[in-house]
Amino acid sequence: MSDHALELLSISCTFLSKDDPGQRYTAVADTTLRVKEGEFVSVVGPTGCGKSTLLNVGAGLLEPSSGTVKVFGQTLSGINARAGYMFQTEALMPWRSAIDNVMVGLQYRGVPDAEARAQAEAWLSRVGLSGFGDRYPHQLSGGMRKRVALAQTLVLDPDIILMDEPFSALDIQTRQLMENEVLELWSARKKAVLFITHDLDEAIAMSDRVVVLSAGPATHPIGEFAIDLPRPRDVAEVRTQPRFVELHTQIWEVLRDEVLKGYAQQLRKAA
Repeated sequence: MSDHALELLSISCTFLSKDDPGQRYTAVADTTLRVKEGEFVSVVGPTGCGKSTLLNVGAGLLEPSSGTVKVFGQTLSGINARAGYMFQTEALMPWRSAIDNVMVGLQYRGVPDAEARAQAEAWLSRVGLSGFGDRYPHQLSGGMRKRVALAQTLVLDPDIILMDEPFSALDIQTRQLMENEVLELWSARKKAVLFITHDLDEAIAMSDRVVVLSAGPATHPIGEFAIDLPRPRDVAEVRTQPRFVELHTQIWEVLRDEVLKGYAQQLRKAA
């Protein structure tokens, strides 16, 4: 049995170009990325470089053009049933209450309604929403909806947690609260986490390891950094530590030129 929960091995993803259907566009090229059991790994890179593409490959939602995905040492075919996916955009069903949204995955798995409801109530309590189960998404704040989405993901007890910029739309105070909640829940169960973010501070504050991707097209890893800050961490307090500043400087030196390249590409597309 591999000690890696998730392995993306020599992954390449090529698509037909939207602008010119006769042309092909390589979003990801020959990328290898591994996440150990219990490890929290963040991936950073310029906007549009292919971070979410890699996450979709790991979830089994996208079949790579070449390369192999392994889950606990076994080659993945189809959907990754051992992974839970928390999307950047809200995936809550507006016609279902908070507790019904949390229950839905358990119901699809055939868990009896009474048991599913009890588990959903327990998870709503864990994410600080006890007593809000009867509220509908439009009756909840953005931060509360994110808590429901987190409970919806974790109630299924996945062995791997995939998170695609889940807090990018939140204000800074709510964002830091959510980051700390995720770290607290993660430390209790130590699942493997692959976390996509464009925020370098967030990546360093939360992770065991940060992987830097190049600007696209043909994105690939260009740097990998072990985050040796002590745990447990408060994401606001840890930013004041000298080691945090040192790590930020080291990673930004690698990331900065890629961000500028990505920005220049976006300007050319807009012109």
